[in-house]
Amino acid sequence: NRLDEIVVFRPLERAQIRQIARIQIGYLEKRLAERQLSLRISDQALDLLADVGFDPVFGARPLKRTVQQQLENPLARAILQGQFQPGDSIVVDASGGEIGFRREAGAVA
Repeated sequence: NRLDEIVVFRPLERAQIRQIARIQIGYLEKRLAERQLSLRISDQALDLLADVGFDPVFGARPLKRTVQQQLENPLARAILQGQFQPGDSIVVDASGGEIGFRREAGAVA
């Protein structure tokens, strides 16, 4: 048994967690664009998702599940209930530790 190299892992910083959250949300934006919907997320909502989805032990691994549970699932329910129509822009914001949605009509070209 021999040691060929040492890999040093540093804890992720808040800015890196936000970037990872942004990437995850980018996948959702692409899926929504296929349905003629656009998504805008506030800094507060992005920070909330990044904070809830970060675990000091597991790093950013729980972030994908957090985005699904806090953003994608409630948004899917809202779309199925008819709250958003093709051409709408969905604005995601956070208040009181909760994610919320509002509609801006006719924003998608």
